[in-house]
Amino acid sequence: MSDTPNPDDQTPGKQGLAALTLAAIGIVYGDIGTSPLYTVKEIFAPHTGVPLDALHLIGAVSAIFWALMLVVTLKYVILILRADNHGEGGGLALTALAAHAVEKRPALRRSLLLLGVFGATLFYGDSLITPAISVLGAMEGLEVLTPALKPYVVPATMAILIGLFFMQRFGTAVVGRFFGPIIILWFVVLGAVGVWHIAQQPAILAALNPLHAWEFLSNRGWHMFAAVGAIVLALTGAEALYADMGHFGRKPIQIAWTGLVLPGLALNYLGQGALLMGDPSAIQNPFYRLFPEAWLIPALVLATLAAIIASQAVISGAYSLTKQAMQLGFLPRMRVHYTSAREMGQIYMPGVNWALLVGVLAVVLFFGSSSALASAYGIAVTLTMMITTMLTYFVVSESWRMPAPLAIGATVFFLFIDALLVAGCAIKFLDGGWFPLTLGLALFILMSTWRRGRELMMDSTRRDGLSLQDFIDQLDPGSVNKAERTAVYAVADPETVPQALLHNLKHNQVLHVQNVILTVHFEDVPWVPLTRRVDVKPLGNSFWRVQVNYGFMDTPDVPKALELTSPHGLSVPVFETSYFLSRETVVPTPGAGMPIWREKLFATMSQNAGGVVEFFKLPGNAVVELGTRISI
Repeated sequence: MSDTPNPDDQTPGKQGLAALTLAAIGIVYGDIGTSPLYTVKEIFAPHTGVPLDALHLIGAVSAIFWALMLVVTLKYVILILRADNHGEGGGLALTALAAHAVEKRPALRRSLLLLGVFGATLFYGDSLITPAISVLGAMEGLEVLTPALKPYVVPATMAILIGLFFMQRFGTAVVGRFFGPIIILWFVVLGAVGVWHIAQQPAILAALNPLHAWEFLSNRGWHMFAAVGAIVLALTGAEALYADMGHFGRKPIQIAWTGLVLPGLALNYLGQGALLMGDPSAIQNPFYRLFPEAWLIPALVLATLAAIIASQAVISGAYSLTKQAMQLGFLPRMRVHYTSAREMGQIYMPGVNWALLVGVLAVVLFFGSSSALASAYGIAVTLTMMITTMLTYFVVSESWRMPAPLAIGATVFFLFIDALLVAGCAIKFLDGGWFPLTLGLALFILMSTWRRGRELMMDSTRRDGLSLQDFIDQLDPGSVNKAERTAVYAVADPETVPQALLHNLKHNQVLHVQNVILTVHFEDVPWVPLTRRVDVKPLGNSFWRVQVNYGFMDTPDVPKALELTSPHGLSVPVFETSYFLSRETVVPTPGAGMPIWREKLFATMSQNAGGVVEFFKLPGNAVVELGTRISI
């Protein structure tokens, strides 16, 4: 059993850094890299009211460029990538950091946990919209080839998405090797066609002056928010930079952004602006009109591959986020398949996969085009960005001890930008923005209900259970039949007598020669080293208490962890051990606790939770499950 590596503890050589940078380009930047497919078109859509002339083209492109510089480069690449949780990034890792920074203030800590979990639920809305809008945006190139192909855009999109989700069970290891080179080619092509059109209309370079962005936004008055709601499409995928830090490390992500991704995006947006300055009719699809007619089919193929890669990154992120939420106690257990023997981060979760597929297909059918989906896209992302800013404040002020004026000033600056982006997306609420918010709220209710229900179950167990130490002290081993095996009782509360143990004594009238009271504890850090994997304490009368510790990125394997108890004086032989589990049936009761509808919801979730055996890799032929009823 080897310890899990911490990416931040490793200093890669030049070859290792190059390989990580290549991989980061393929996985991290797929989402933001496909934004040029639809962003400029949406800024000049009829509902925004932005005139299509040279002045407004320069202003719009300037706003996109400086949004990339301030939000992505300054906020994420320079600042937030420093907020790593033992090498890991992402919403839940940041939430754990912020909660740890204020652990002496329980009320604030609980509020930050809930805020972070709500931010995480918004990611699932992104997980539905990103595949739909990316592949739809790519397939709309069929209309540029010939309008006769328009009826096939949605069916082709659905066929590609179905194939993508069906391929998930095989893992991303094989496909992943091709992600980096394809996305590198994508960004090179983005920049190259951009440079070609910039050379035709060099006046577009005035967009590099931030004053044009300011004038473009400020001169529009309240109509500014409609334009901002479209500009934010250029920023979708920024959260992936932070979320995927644990896979690649900070430096490869920063090198990839500054060396290739930012130049490619900036040149392409400038190129689209230059194209529209010379040919306003290209607004129907300015991205594909960048290419000569002979290049349209290769461009369509490359855009489709890029869209698939962008979708793959979000799908894989949904698996990882779900696994983290499970191990932090916010979701019930689900089946997790590990698709690589070498990379434990490559997982497949059937339940999540098929739920996402149904949701994505429903989104494609309901909205029907990338323009319609653009109305739904953005609000979840921008709210997540705002939550990230709030959580980061507590990290920089409480953990990093940054001077208060600097911490507050930076937070206020980024919150102002976040608020502007949220407001720009909020005006699209009735046009589709309600969708990711409704989904996020529903998931937040599920996750908070599960967390609160587990707390109530623990309270009920402590209230109605027998004290374990008193039970052991009063036990007369000579009066009970002995089974010449080791019994491991997996429990949530190590202070009370396991129900499975009481049932064993009552019905089988037997006690094992060695009894282990086992609890599994998930800490709010990504990895727990092997030196801290197990805590062992003898309780007397052949009873032992063992706590197995994992981080939220670790893969639980209880039998392997129990092998580490030998140095502590406890031997757990693999072939002479039985695992006793209590299968709880939750009984909702009116009164204290949660509203009855939430208790019924929790009972349903508990009934359908995945099995402990698979989750903790227990040997199925050595497990005994005994039922018990718990009122909450």
